[in-house]
Amino acid sequence: MTNSLLLTGTFIAGLIFACQQYVPIPQDKKTTQSAAASFQEWCAGCHGQEAESFIDYKWKYGNTQADLVKAIKYGYPDEGMPAYEETFSDEEIAELATYILNEVADKNNRYKFEEEVQSDTFYASKQTVKLDTILSDIGNPWGMDFLPNGDMLVTIQSGELYRVDVENKRVEIQGVPKVRFAGQGGLLDVCVHPNFDQNQYIYISYSKFNPNDDSESTTALFRAQLNGNQLVGGQDIFVAEPYVSTKHHYGSRIVFDPDGYLYLSVGDRGKRDDHPQYLSNDSGKVHRLNDDGGIPRDNPFIRQNDTSPSIFTYGHRNPQGLAIHPTTGAVWEHEHGPRGGDEVNLIEPGNNYGWPVISYGINYSGTKFTDITEKEGMEQPKTYWDPSIAPCGMTFVAGSRYPDWQNQLLVGSLKFDYVNLCRIEGEKVVGQELILKNIGRVRSLAQDADGYLYVGVEDPGFVFRLMPVK
Repeated sequence: MTNSLLLTGTFIAGLIFACQQYVPIPQDKKTTQSAAASFQEWCAGCHGQEAESFIDYKWKYGNTQADLVKAIKYGYPDEGMPAYEETFSDEEIAELATYILNEVADKNNRYKFEEEVQSDTFYASKQTVKLDTILSDIGNPWGMDFLPNGDMLVTIQSGELYRVDVENKRVEIQGVPKVRFAGQGGLLDVCVHPNFDQNQYIYISYSKFNPNDDSESTTALFRAQLNGNQLVGGQDIFVAEPYVSTKHHYGSRIVFDPDGYLYLSVGDRGKRDDHPQYLSNDSGKVHRLNDDGGIPRDNPFIRQNDTSPSIFTYGHRNPQGLAIHPTTGAVWEHEHGPRGGDEVNLIEPGNNYGWPVISYGINYSGTKFTDITEKEGMEQPKTYWDPSIAPCGMTFVAGSRYPDWQNQLLVGSLKFDYVNLCRIEGEKVVGQELILKNIGRVRSLAQDADGYLYVGVEDPGFVFRLMPVK
């Protein structure tokens, strides 16, 4: 049995706790402080500053002290968990495992099933907004988009696609492809065709099993027509090559530009040295397609031999943000760095964005994989974050509902539970402000045709509409 809690000023959707009593493991104050510092430096980027991702106690590889020591020391590379045997001593690893277990026990025992009434109003950058809860307890709302009638489509990483009407009533849409829900994989982004009224097409990106080897998977793009609450005529119109056994760095986001071309981001699948810099594979790239999956004739590499013709840009790590500037129509992207080096980029045809030859990050273990941050022929980011904020979800603010945010870029943070407002002037990021602090691990951002902004927050899963307050 589990339950969820609202805390720290507003809705934080990260803490799920069990109803039984947990007994902390003895640990002296000095050791606890040292382990806490190690956790914040090395672990919080993926697991949350308050160890949120551990607290459901449904751990794939076990939740005992010995299980955690093994995971920290040796890692699970196919799951995206690095090994720290060269970073920490055995004693430090044991102390870190104890600290994590005690954090879980403390939250489980402290909060029980009590629900506190908290503020749902935020003031940031001359703009006050109030959270309107559209959905709750839905898991991980990975992607969002809107039908012409105002209904919302929401993908849940575990494999469900919901249609939500204007009264916030949801129904599950049938006909979704089978996903590999493991690690960072699952049902990913959703995008409605710009001419949906004429063709009823929607697009879904997802982690697809290799039909010949179910230990492998890749990022695929699925297109189908939406007939009521049923997907019909569905088929994959793009499947990234190659399939690999890793379960992380799928990407992926989908956007249409003003000319009707479709962009799909695909992560490097954890194959840093094999994929991003090589044009013969589809990983670590942003792809540009026609709406039926065909290749535009002016794609930058279409006439090169031994090259995937859909590639628009390359040298990316794990791009989980794509957005179209509301006035220029330019494509912007963000991607996860390793330990530091998250980037925001302006996507232009044929450009190489450098991963892993240049980077402002280092390995999770603290070692270097490159000594340079610049190189001729490789693009510099418009901004980067060090330490990493673990960016996910991205949208420009169009229209006038949020006057001070108009034409500015919003980026979600998984690590620090906020939304980052990037001030854009021309092709530059000239300033930043943290808004919606402590809202939870932000997975998705979107704006509807009426100009309202929506934020999707991870487990137990919320979708909030931001209501402007004068």
